[in-house]
Amino acid sequence: MDTMNYAGWKLFLDALELGSLSKVALAYGTSQPHVSRRLSELERACGGRLFQRTGRGVVPTTFGERVAPKVRAWLASTEALADDIHATAGKPIGRVRLGILPSAAHPLVSTLCRRVQARYPLVQLSVREGQGAQLETWLDDGSVDLAILFRHSETPRGGDVYLLETPTYLVSAEADPLTAKASVPFAKLRDLPLVQFCRPNSWRDRLDQIARARGMTLNVALEADSLALQTRMVAGGGVYALLGAYAVSAAAKELRIRAARVVEPTIKRHVALAMARHGELTLAGRTVMLEVQEIAKAGAAAKAAA
Repeated sequence: MDTMNYAGWKLFLDALELGSLSKVALAYGTSQPHVSRRLSELERACGGRLFQRTGRGVVPTTFGERVAPKVRAWLASTEALADDIHATAGKPIGRVRLGILPSAAHPLVSTLCRRVQARYPLVQLSVREGQGAQLETWLDDGSVDLAILFRHSETPRGGDVYLLETPTYLVSAEADPLTAKASVPFAKLRDLPLVQFCRPNSWRDRLDQIARARGMTLNVALEADSLALQTRMVAGGGVYALLGAYAVSAAAKELRIRAARVVEPTIKRHVALAMARHGELTLAGRTVMLEVQEIAKAGAAAKAAA
């Protein structure tokens, strides 16, 4: 295997991201020994160890960490060249990396995956979940091409496209009287034990800003970035969460919870589509972006007609 082998270096980056040869083998539909052998061949070709094998998987060596950014840039330029060649024929091709908030994108992303697979067989969609600050970092360093996340400003900024608008709900255990009605005033949150996302988090900053304007301080009893953990704690009683419609709907299928829309004020969030800060989208990236907007528009129209 020579040192300019595209497939070999792509395997290297996938192993770096997943941290496990067995996970890479599963993703590639092959065996772990085959993946290990190919990486060993790559290491021999470049004259240095790229990974340290551990009991829990693989971690990059200092050499591996040093070459990773250069390899990533080389693969990106190679994919861009291939995309440019096919763009001449009007065929989107290549990988599009999409970052999403667990609570912001479903069922939009599942619909997107099915549509891209059916309409654009040469486009490979790679979806990663992360919290707000992590998605922003991925957009800044180019780890993702697009991200679906929440925004709080009334108008889009920095090239963002607003897809949907969603209210905020106070989520409680099913029998809690505070959520018995369809809505609950924000003032009722005073001293209420809340489970919130860990800082840094723009959503928490926004809620704190609203509370301060009303002479309140929110009582954060527990921090958790996991939506599953948040909703399970809420279902057990004693704490509350402030979540969007998608998160509430998904949790309600498995847990005994109830939600009331927060009013006075109504706290709106926008599901936004954001682009990586640097570089231009490939044809495949632009195609996926348009498909996301089309799906969101159709969903909004169907909701309005219901």
